Amino acid sequence: MINPQQLRYSKEHEWLSAADADGVSSVGITEHAANALGDVVYVQLPAVGDSVSAGETCGELESTKSVSDLYSPVSGEVTEVNEDVVNDPSLVNSASFEGGWLFKVKVSEEPADLLSADEYTAFTGS
Repeated sequence: MINPQQLRYSKEHEWLSAADADGVSSVGITEHAANALGDVVYVQLPAVGDSVSAGETCGELESTKSVSDLYSPVSGEVTEVNEDVVNDPSLVNSASFEGGWLFKVKVSEEPADLLSADEYTAFTGS
């Protein structure tokens, strides 16, 4: 399992892309989390315009094994949700770092405890 170096990671197993010119970052769950969940069959994402807070629940992922909360790695306003994942939740498993992103957020605050790829790899032991 390779965690992309350009991303940052939360201890709740979400990833965060670098912000674009407008201060918007993409959020998804890691391959480690997707593998632990098993086949994802349903996603509930925050709505565009919702405010999310770092470390707080903002959605849900349901798999054939369990239901897991989705946590926001940063605080900000949701600017877009990935309708492809809503329509085909299996993208979370098959392309967790590419087409399986979950939502985009205009970041207002980023916690200091986000991990680098190497730190996240050490954290998960993978």
